[in-house]
Amino acid sequence: MTTRLRSVVDDLIINLAFYTRLPFPCGPIEGSELARASWAAPLAGAIVGLVGAVTYSLSWLGHLPPFPAAALAVAATLAITGCLHEDGLADVADGLGGTSRERKLEIMRDSRLGTYGASALALSIMLRIGALASLASPAPVALAFILAHTAGRAAIPAFMRLVPPARIDGLSAGAGRAPKASAAIAAALGILALIVGLPLRCALLALASAALMLFGLARLSIKHFGGQTGDVLGAVEQLVEIVVMLSAATGA
Repeated sequence: MTTRLRSVVDDLIINLAFYTRLPFPCGPIEGSELARASWAAPLAGAIVGLVGAVTYSLSWLGHLPPFPAAALAVAATLAITGCLHEDGLADVADGLGGTSRERKLEIMRDSRLGTYGASALALSIMLRIGALASLASPAPVALAFILAHTAGRAAIPAFMRLVPPARIDGLSAGAGRAPKASAAIAAALGILALIVGLPLRCALLALASAALMLFGLARLSIKHFGGQTGDVLGAVEQLVEIVVMLSAATGA
């Protein structure tokens, strides 16, 4: 294996070890190492999406209706990721209920789930299941799964680079700003996947909606938290994933 190919494989393994529960033989991942390898985050996302796609196809072959098949497929992606991004979305929703910046950040570090967080999780899961079930056939569902998880993680490095960390400690602060090249490659992979994989109208809808969502989340994060945190990055993935699945559903 060439040195360049080995580097690509190593970066992919770093992302899979961080973003999934798959048992890869690598030690603790430093924040700076993850930031450098973040260009491969969309590739790790595609693999997570593939797990959901296979689960849906098997459920379809077992003659399950689209809705329960989609529910099982989404559950499979939750299991393989350990609900990493869902946890971030819930913490951000709960944190917004705080009365001061310090209190908001404290709430986000609390492992307990509040009403806002539970509501955000319920909406996230329902929207994804509903969008996938509306596609019905395994092929478009598989494509939506893979594209959504690819684009969801493709947005994270750029967000890390554009929005400063809210804390001086934690994984996001330790990672710092993703290198410009890593953020650019990740974003390019996500955009290319959407343009190639979706009808042009759906791709443009997904890109425009994701851009608006991320702009709004960036403003919200700076105003309420003073910047981004690991939980905010989880919310980034969730919002983009949902937007892509809904955009795919519009072309059903």
